Amino acid sequence: MSHFPDTSFLCALYREQMNSSRADAYLKKLSGRLQVSSLLLFEFRQAVHFQIYLNLKDHAKGYSEQEGEQMLQDMQSDLGGKVLIVLPVDWSDVHYIAERLSKTYTKKAGFRFADILHVATALHLGVKEFLTFDLHQKKLAHAEGLKVPF
Repeated sequence: MSHFPDTSFLCALYREQMNSSRADAYLKKLSGRLQVSSLLLFEFRQAVHFQIYLNLKDHAKGYSEQEGEQMLQDMQSDLGGKVLIVLPVDWSDVHYIAERLSKTYTKKAGFRFADILHVATALHLGVKEFLTFDLHQKKLAHAEGLKVPF
């Protein structure tokens, strides 16, 4: 079954947290590589950089620089190995789908920009499963007929 994750899923893979065991178990049962987009990878990297910034300002927040850099290295290693694969995406089509999703759902349920783009990307790629631990984004995926296994 084809699949596409969001940033919450990647974060659970690369930083120990509440949903990490579920993400790890899903990844282990996968027969192929985890499909990602360049946008998803950028958002993940940006989120890690932002968490490092927060930690540098207040050590009670965010990720330490060492932890964040390790997350980025691990993800980069998985891109070069047999874990992640970046799929080509027609961004014009994704934006068209995203416009439809925004018009249909945002006024009613308040979806954010990146959430809409990730679901639109999954729809564009024709996947069946959307991998997220974000309950709000899960609603959007379900509304569009995507299965969310968590």
